[in-house]
Amino acid sequence: MTTLQTRHPKAKRGGFIRWFTQVGWKHIVGLVVIVFATFPLVYILSTSLTKMGNIENFTLFRSFYLGNYKDLLTSTDYPFVTWMKNTLILAGATAVISVFISALAAFAFSRLRFKGRRPGLLALILIQMFPSILGLTAVFGILSKLTDYVPAIGLGTKAGLILVYLGGSLGGGTYLMYGFFNTIPKELDEAAKIDGATHTQIFYKIILRLVAPVLAVMALLSFIGTFGDYVLASIVFNTNQQYTVAVGLQSLLADPWTKQWAMFAAGAVMSSLPIIIIFVSLQKYITNGLTGGAVKG
Repeated sequence: MTTLQTRHPKAKRGGFIRWFTQVGWKHIVGLVVIVFATFPLVYILSTSLTKMGNIENFTLFRSFYLGNYKDLLTSTDYPFVTWMKNTLILAGATAVISVFISALAAFAFSRLRFKGRRPGLLALILIQMFPSILGLTAVFGILSKLTDYVPAIGLGTKAGLILVYLGGSLGGGTYLMYGFFNTIPKELDEAAKIDGATHTQIFYKIILRLVAPVLAVMALLSFIGTFGDYVLASIVFNTNQQYTVAVGLQSLLADPWTKQWAMFAAGAVMSSLPIIIIFVSLQKYITNGLTGGAVKG
């Protein structure tokens, strides 16, 4: 009796082979996926800590050299701090404005009935089917003309690029929020109207609080998408002091003979910190909000 009680749990289920064929192989697959996903991150981190100028034929974490970070933060040729500030302004403004306007539009489509409502929703869906890269020529042409007539939102301005980002994100954001808004019972609106609340009060005091999870998700996605954009930013900005992080770091690799791979890796590591901080800060809030909304009647 004592012998049977001390046997390994896997032995009671048919031994190690049976456990491995049913469950164990999944752990191996999971470990392989984790290694495959984390290796590029480890490689970049290791490259940022080495003195060598290339990324070939070197051992991971052979040295612990912090000079690449110092050089990038203090360099006058590569003003990383200015690039980061420009990127945070663009990404933050785009995230806040796009989420606010998308929420307003989604509330109107979900709660109000007006002429052109269904064609408007269909237009949002159709617009998302076309890749944004098709509009690069039009964007450049429009901004070039605006530079002549309204320089404040033309080429080389943050306001102009923010407007371009908003035009690309409002359609998808509105449609996604529209689906989330439809899950909120309309009886809440009717009860608030009986108490004398207006549409504006219903939106700000009731609806926004209930849809806070999707607002946080949309803000995070918008921030990440804008933060890592290279194509649009490279078209709009043309001076070193105007660059974003993505465009600025690319300039480190512009010269084919003197590619600054170590400094590039250091910049990539530092530029990832704001996204990690924001994601970790919103993760608990998003998870709790989505879980709470899923179990409420």
